Amino acid sequence: MNSIEEKLWDYIDGTCSADEHAAIARLIETDATYREKYEELIAFNVDMAGLDLEEPSMGFTFKVMEAVKQETVAVPLKAGINKNVIRGLVGIFIALIVSLIIYAFLNINWSAGGNGAYELPKVSLPALSKPEGHFIMQAFVFVDAVLLLFFADLYLRRQRMAKQL
Repeated sequence: MNSIEEKLWDYIDGTCSADEHAAIARLIETDATYREKYEELIAFNVDMAGLDLEEPSMGFTFKVMEAVKQETVAVPLKAGINKNVIRGLVGIFIALIVSLIIYAFLNINWSAGGNGAYELPKVSLPALSKPEGHFIMQAFVFVDAVLLLFFADLYLRRQRMAKQL
């Protein structure tokens, strides 16, 4: 709404002050734009007052409220977090940690003992410049790409289901 309509509605509803009421009354008498808009709003107000709005029946209201209750029960606020996704992520991280520990134990040089001193064996991590390091990096990127596609598919399916509802 523009300011002319707002002023005129305040004038029609009687919510403006006495000074504003007098100023708007003068504008209606002198300005053609205000007069046309005032007549239009008065006609609209009369049309709306002539409508006999029926109150819906109690049965209809009850059915609508029950439908609303069923919807809120069917989709609680915590439904946004899928527990299977969380379990899948935990499983992936546990598998990654276990595989790194196994790889580290397999590459420990256990025979590199010292001369009586307690030294920890040296663990060598794969060099990415070697062929096996390159394979490990490719496998890591491949698993990440598959996970990205899986979660993107899951997200897009949820979006489509939300639009259908």
